[in-house]
Amino acid sequence: MTTPDEKKFLKDAERYLSQQQDLFGNILYTERQEQPQIQSAVSEELPLYPKEPWTAAASLREMEEQICTCMKCPLGQTRNMFVFGDGNPHAGLMFIGEAPGADEDAQGKPFVGRAGQLLTKIIEAIQMKREDVYICNILKCRPPNNRRPAPTEVDLCTPYLNKQIELVRPKFIICLGLTAAQWLLQTNASLATLRGKFHDFRGTRLLVTYHPAALLRNPEWKKPTWEDMKMLKSAYEGMTA
Repeated sequence: MTTPDEKKFLKDAERYLSQQQDLFGNILYTERQEQPQIQSAVSEELPLYPKEPWTAAASLREMEEQICTCMKCPLGQTRNMFVFGDGNPHAGLMFIGEAPGADEDAQGKPFVGRAGQLLTKIIEAIQMKREDVYICNILKCRPPNNRRPAPTEVDLCTPYLNKQIELVRPKFIICLGLTAAQWLLQTNASLATLRGKFHDFRGTRLLVTYHPAALLRNPEWKKPTWEDMKMLKSAYEGMTA
């Protein structure tokens, strides 16, 4: 029979693991554990684009029309909607997450569920509107059961993201969560190490912050997220002044 102390331990462990999954995906970090680097399944130096017609697209709309039926990986067979991206095609700020969830898969737009509603409020808190920025994910199709993207899936979708960045030409990229940050920066550093400063991504300033889904279960992370956003707002206004 399970004792009250054991029940409490199991409940606390379940809550902790749920929080870790929101923030880090399906990787569990401990203080003594070396954090695994997200490795490319193809090569360490990913090519910007394959030799395909869509790479010549002159606009996001043209690009989306050419790739929205993509079936390069098995996710094309399980998705409901291809989730390309949404927002200002010439935005100064570009928010990048990991992959679409159930709401996004149903509507065909990124960040439209509870996490997306919170992201909208975060954007509004720095005196901008959602339609002022551009929002997308690394993956354009939802992984079944919201599992962590497989390296081969990310490899195949990364050229699409590279082209989106090229077409938008943002002044700042904001990585939402550790998975997006580690992949774009090709690092195994922790979120705590990556936050609080700007990084360079092929000449564009990149900032790392918490994923909105993590904030829904961990309200105490809203304060550091706000600190990240204030730093972003100050840098962006200084660049556009």
